[in-house]
Amino acid sequence: MKKSPLALVAALGIVLGVVATTAITAVATNNTKPPPPRADGRSGAVVVAWNQELLHIVQAPGDQPANIHPTRSFAIMHAAIYDAVVSVTRDDPPYLFSVPAPREARIDAAAAQAAHDSLAALYPKLQPELDSLLDSQLGSIPDGKPKQDGIRVGVDVAARLVAARANDGSAVVPPPFVAGTQPGDYRPTPPNFPAPVFTGWADVAPFVIGSASQFRPASPPAVTSAAYASALNEVKSLGQNTSATRTADQTVVAKFWAPPIWNTWNEIADRAVTAHHTNLETSARLFAILNLTFADSVIAFYEAKYHFTVWRPITAIRLGDTIGNPAITGDPSWTPLAVTAADPSYPGAHSTMSAAGASVLSAFFGDRGQIDVTSDTLPGTVRSFTSFGAIATEAGLSRIYAGQHTPLDDAAGQQLGRQVAQFVLRSSKSQDFGSCAAAVSVAGGY
Repeated sequence: MKKSPLALVAALGIVLGVVATTAITAVATNNTKPPPPRADGRSGAVVVAWNQELLHIVQAPGDQPANIHPTRSFAIMHAAIYDAVVSVTRDDPPYLFSVPAPREARIDAAAAQAAHDSLAALYPKLQPELDSLLDSQLGSIPDGKPKQDGIRVGVDVAARLVAARANDGSAVVPPPFVAGTQPGDYRPTPPNFPAPVFTGWADVAPFVIGSASQFRPASPPAVTSAAYASALNEVKSLGQNTSATRTADQTVVAKFWAPPIWNTWNEIADRAVTAHHTNLETSARLFAILNLTFADSVIAFYEAKYHFTVWRPITAIRLGDTIGNPAITGDPSWTPLAVTAADPSYPGAHSTMSAAGASVLSAFFGDRGQIDVTSDTLPGTVRSFTSFGAIATEAGLSRIYAGQHTPLDDAAGQQLGRQVAQFVLRSSKSQDFGSCAAAVSVAGGY
């Protein structure tokens, strides 16, 4: 496999929480190598480099197990990095584990080793590539007891975290999904009618939230209601492949924000860290909170999707004349701009993840400043925003323009993402940060 690109982060650390005033450029890929870690071990480059490594892994064909959601790996790796760092600094509550460590231990060595060992456990076939990245990072750290102490901390924390998630339900094979036949019931979608995905992911133990259903959205309006007709008619008009009402810019938006959305938000976070010259401690905390939020958001939205099992717009529009709603007129040949994802419609995944990502990044950097984002799906196209919240809004709307979701899905997803993010952010300040994950480890882990 081709060697993964390493990310870039400038060296000078600052305390976050201030308003973002510098431009932040987020890109989907980055081929420049980072500067070496600072001599004092305080550069956030180590964290971003491993985030880029994992982004490379989950995007490489065949490396990510099809039945394991990638956000689980991001959460485990970044939680390991964070707990390794705070085991040394003792400045923040650990997510789950704090191990004995002298103050002189190198936190960059601890972070690098924790990242390496967690990914090596999750992707054992990639051990040579992971070893190469670890060797390059540890090679820039002076030999001696502080380095060895940091390595020991990373080894210990990663082993504990991987073991704690060993029996979290992610490996359980769910029973076959049985599609409904009534108006509003989800069923596989054209053109290939793929089997639904991650039907049992709601049974995976959350990382921070108390349960998968803790923030379940309210029930969507009935398909016979005026509210549903209005929402469906909007996506029917804007989301059709040959739509005459969707503007040229809305078409760009629909194509720009193609999935997987959690990868895009991790890239946005990479560049935000770079723009703010964030130090290692704060970078570790940011990425841990962000990816724990993403992992729990995925568990939460799949719980809601398969609780409500709402059909996708393409099904509703093609079968519109059978719904019994006089405000809906069916179109058996209606086709969306993008191929429909293989899961129920309510709530929207893009909306959930984007609201979650914007909430976390705004909590660290503030929500004002120029943010430029580019995408692999439309090379050379740049979308400019004045806040993380504006990015989340557009990412959610993109799925309406692409014919994937109704505004009802978008609104429910935005609310769900904000609620999960706010819960994780509050929990991160508590000594009980990882209380749910601690229960997992007691039940069958470390």
